[in-house]
Amino acid sequence: MSSNTAQNNQNAQMSIGRRGRGSMGAPVEKPKNGRKTLGRLLAYFRGQRVFVVLLFVIVTSAVILQVAAPSFLSRAIDCITAGTFDRLPRILVFMLAIYLGGSICSMIQEIVSAHLSQRIVKSIRGELFGKTIHLPVSYLDSHSHGDLISRMTNDAENISNVVSSSLSSLFSGVLTLIGTLSIMLWYSWQLTLLSCSTIVLSVVFTRILSKLIRKYYVQRQQLLGSINGIVEEKVSNYKTVTAYNQQEATIEEFNRTSDQLTKTGITAEIISSSMGPVMNMLNNISFVIVAVFGGYFVIKGMISVGVISAFIIYSKQFSRPINELSQLYGQIQTAMAGAERIFEILDAASEDKSGDVRVKQTKGVIEFKHVDFSYVPGKPIIRDFNLKVEAGKKIALVGSTGSGKTTIVNLLMRFYEIDSGEILLDGVNIKDIDCNDLRDLIGIVLQDTVLFTDSIRNNLAYANPQATNKEIVQAAEFSHCRQMIMGLPKRYRTRLSESGDNLSQGQRQLIAIGRTFLSYPQILILDEATSNIDTRTEKHIQDAMYKLMEGKTSLIIAHRLSTIAGADQIVVMDQGSIVETGTHAELLARGGRYYELYQTQYAGQEI
Repeated sequence: MSSNTAQNNQNAQMSIGRRGRGSMGAPVEKPKNGRKTLGRLLAYFRGQRVFVVLLFVIVTSAVILQVAAPSFLSRAIDCITAGTFDRLPRILVFMLAIYLGGSICSMIQEIVSAHLSQRIVKSIRGELFGKTIHLPVSYLDSHSHGDLISRMTNDAENISNVVSSSLSSLFSGVLTLIGTLSIMLWYSWQLTLLSCSTIVLSVVFTRILSKLIRKYYVQRQQLLGSINGIVEEKVSNYKTVTAYNQQEATIEEFNRTSDQLTKTGITAEIISSSMGPVMNMLNNISFVIVAVFGGYFVIKGMISVGVISAFIIYSKQFSRPINELSQLYGQIQTAMAGAERIFEILDAASEDKSGDVRVKQTKGVIEFKHVDFSYVPGKPIIRDFNLKVEAGKKIALVGSTGSGKTTIVNLLMRFYEIDSGEILLDGVNIKDIDCNDLRDLIGIVLQDTVLFTDSIRNNLAYANPQATNKEIVQAAEFSHCRQMIMGLPKRYRTRLSESGDNLSQGQRQLIAIGRTFLSYPQILILDEATSNIDTRTEKHIQDAMYKLMEGKTSLIIAHRLSTIAGADQIVVMDQGSIVETGTHAELLARGGRYYELYQTQYAGQEI
């Protein structure tokens, strides 16, 4: 199983473990500190006071009309039974106006709720995305990218759903309960108590069924995560499955988990589907109670026939908000948990870009003095690193995987802050240099090519949006990707799919190199820049790179020793320290660590 799949399944199972019950008993997450989260979430409503007040007014109006309707129906029935038909037309007109007004209020309520929810979620997403863009690289490296994306999409959407539907339902449910109970008590407190007896049964049955549903929903979610993991793993690694003739074993594994998922899903749906019939049964019992005792009260002259009709409607109207509010609890808890995760990112420290020294030009003298660094405290990666790079020199960093080469680049770019020591640029500590200025001076080509879903032209001009068409064409020529671009149907206007998947790895790397040309860097960093390019193209790229590096301080990281043979100085690293320095010829003659690396790659060949 891929590491991402395993991590996603583990995260899913951990989150399920913290769940309670939601709509129909479905599992939902609960916030750790609900009161604090609610307070922060309500702060977003303050900026939308007009919509909140308008929503409350509309919901209140709708509830008043809803509660009043059965009362007029009761009067109409009493008029018919008493034979006083002269008052009936006016009552019917009032009823028509009430139902029409209720429909209009419901429509306006939906519109206001939509505006309110989308404005709030827009504010949250905008703040969250702005925060994410300014988070330190170390934060993004240590957190699942899928989880961060989920917070911006799923968690924000849950908040939007609660605001658009649950908030108005919450207002309406509470007001309906208060209004309905008041009217019922005013008509007959005895019949009200009898009607409410079924409410207790509804709450008891709801809790029992919800616990059962939650149990099977949790199992279903776990099995669903397992089956998703199997599908992703086997499809992603289908060549391996086929190469070892494991198709039948894979099918058996899938079917075994699928059978368990089917059985659990059927059980969950059966129990979940029973919730409606049980509630209907209890409502019908309530109707029987109202009819039987209401008829008795009519005979005794305690109430009229119309009141019985009103009570039947009111009893149903009273139980409905209770069921809705119990389901809203889960939805609100889910939204609160999502808001809590969003606030965790908003509370994270932004990247430290402090530095009062503004630098627009540099000689390019770089010096590392007694630098120590560790990604995890107590596990140093760089140990007492000392290196001085003179202006305009080409310095190559080589060493086995994990020796700390790329980490040195991360420290120079201030992606990470060093534990001790100092890094100087022209004698100035880079901590004192404005971080934006520092990065503007440096051009970097990474081993992992990063392209965006945009046109090739915009990808080339990403580091320099003001670049002219002439400059873009020239950069494409330097990086030897112009011929490839001209062979595409829309040439520079060709739109790349996600991460440039419609190009080969080598073509993507060429475009990334061209982008670096357009940034006009004064310091150049090449981190395995030609690792994904064939040998013939690599020769052309090297020529272009050496042209680009003329007069610039350059740091070159490479596993292919052929790419750094012409460097002014080669620095050999091992376990975060420098073990050798010198030119290619000097290091070979010395017969040390570099010589071992060379023998591994090019024994018997000329570089």
